Amino acid sequence: MIPLYLASTSPRRRELLAQIGLQFSVLSVDVDESRRGDESPEQYVLRLARDKARAGLVQAGEGVVIAADTTVALGDVVLGKPGSQAEAEAMWQALSGRSHRVLTGVAVGRGADIRVEVVSTTVRFRDISPAEMEAYWASGEPADKAGGYAIQGLGAVFVAGIDGSYSNVVGLPLAETAALLAQFGIRVLG
Repeated sequence: MIPLYLASTSPRRRELLAQIGLQFSVLSVDVDESRRGDESPEQYVLRLARDKARAGLVQAGEGVVIAADTTVALGDVVLGKPGSQAEAEAMWQALSGRSHRVLTGVAVGRGADIRVEVVSTTVRFRDISPAEMEAYWASGEPADKAGGYAIQGLGAVFVAGIDGSYSNVVGLPLAETAALLAQFGIRVLG
């Protein structure tokens, strides 16, 4: 059996892979996540996923590595993890009553072969009141989430609808990840 590694310490990605029955080890990788001035949000997440996969492959030997990076984009503006309540509230004000995209770059690799894909899901927020913003920040949930919310948690109450992959919004598009893994001989079903 080919060893499988996740080059991410994200609990959400671990839960998603476990949900589809994969057995894997976790690798901690360190890459510069600064966005380059000329990068589109799509190019940004793809580059980071590829860089994380490369860093993981250095540790993985003959194993297969999964790496990913997720961001929230409002037009070409990337909304990262909020560093403060004021930053989070500014994000939610921008997202309130509007649609945005959640983009995940996924990279799966073995040896020198790395294959990548970007997945985009459109998320529509309802209007969010200032009192809700304050209460949501106080919950502690938004602090380490791209765009300052978790669709799988309390943040779900802001989501009026989505078009695309739910698991992508959580942090790893499972259908696309399974298809990439199959190219390396790791099948989720059969």
